[in-house]
Amino acid sequence: MKTKNKWLVLAGLIAVIGLVAAFGLNRGGQVQHFTAKVEQGEIDDVVEATGTINAVITVQVGSQVSGTIAKLNVDFNSRVHKGDIVALIDPALFQGALLQATADLENAKANLAAARANLEKAKAGAVQTRADYDRTVALFKQGVLSQQQLDLAKANFDSANAGVNGAVANVTQAEAQVMQKAAAVTVAQTNLNYTVIRSPIDGTVVARNVDVGQTVAASLQAPTIFTIAQDLKKMWVYAKTDESDVGNIKVGKPVTFKVDAFPKDTFHGVVSQVRMNATMVQSVVTYDTIIEFANPDLKLFPGMTAYVTIPVATAQNVVKVPNTALRYKPPMPAEQIIATYKQYGIEGGERKVADGAGIAAAAPAPSETPAPARAPKADTAVVWKIRPDNSLEPVKVSIGITDHAYTEVAAVLKGELKPGDDVVIRSVSPKTQGPSALRR
Repeated sequence: MKTKNKWLVLAGLIAVIGLVAAFGLNRGGQVQHFTAKVEQGEIDDVVEATGTINAVITVQVGSQVSGTIAKLNVDFNSRVHKGDIVALIDPALFQGALLQATADLENAKANLAAARANLEKAKAGAVQTRADYDRTVALFKQGVLSQQQLDLAKANFDSANAGVNGAVANVTQAEAQVMQKAAAVTVAQTNLNYTVIRSPIDGTVVARNVDVGQTVAASLQAPTIFTIAQDLKKMWVYAKTDESDVGNIKVGKPVTFKVDAFPKDTFHGVVSQVRMNATMVQSVVTYDTIIEFANPDLKLFPGMTAYVTIPVATAQNVVKVPNTALRYKPPMPAEQIIATYKQYGIEGGERKVADGAGIAAAAPAPSETPAPARAPKADTAVVWKIRPDNSLEPVKVSIGITDHAYTEVAAVLKGELKPGDDVVIRSVSPKTQGPSALRR
């Protein structure tokens, strides 16, 4: 009897062990699903970009003449007004050039005076020879003087007229010389004036590129001495926006942005312009979006990096699903997925399964961060809802705007989906539970 009881106990233990093993194997054969809740709330569709803060107007103040910096009247962060003297270049050479040009002008004026005097002298001689010629003609007619004397008087008269014409030309030449020397004086005076460098605008000095005693050469281009930014209480952000986003950005839209210098502060601005000049870097096309903002406390400086958020659209009190649920694909053959679509009356799913559009074989591991992608407007997608018996049910939805984490469910086209439902964002099958599956 005792032996029989022992065999019964042993048989029972074997049965229990078999059931436990079978249950464990059965659990090991099940697909493990990771889910997220369907929520109801607000979605803000935004355009995010990175930009640089700049002054509205920035002027590079340079030198039009070469020379040695003799004095600097301003430095970094100095406030200047239009017309203020900001720097001086050693004027000695230019003063000498002006003195030489002035002396040349005076010499030219003296030559002009001498030429005019010679002209008057030539005119007086011409008058005298004219009178002599007239008398010779009268006496020749009376037979008193010979033909030779008449010809000599005529030659003297013609020579005197030619002398007058030559004197007139000399006067004209002297006058031209005076104008030329006067122009040289103007150039010398202008170069001397350029040794005094003045601020062209009211603003703040943001850069100083030279020191006292340094020589600047202006042979090919004007060297930059200062960079002056106009009123820094009103500034711009040059934001690089992707070509896929510029169609959603409108002038006048309110904008918020942050900077690294003040991580807890949020600054506000307005889109003032979307410039049409495209920039292409490694086949990525971007456009400059100009954001105007006030800087009354001068907290923000030119050159700071701004992280810009431009609101595009807002939807309130809507049903929304995680974007990972829209990219989810069950770990089953494509034919089985198509059959499941047909079972639930979902049309058009065959093409998406064949193309792999909008579906991923498995959701990324928690350590991976998928690149944000703007969901297309007025498009459809299929999400997989998990049922109480751990089976999956596809639900076809029309999607709206997205905030890159959640997407609005504009309408449920096939099936039922409501807030609180569990939708699958990732599945792990027994064949892919190893480290390789986690890496995928």
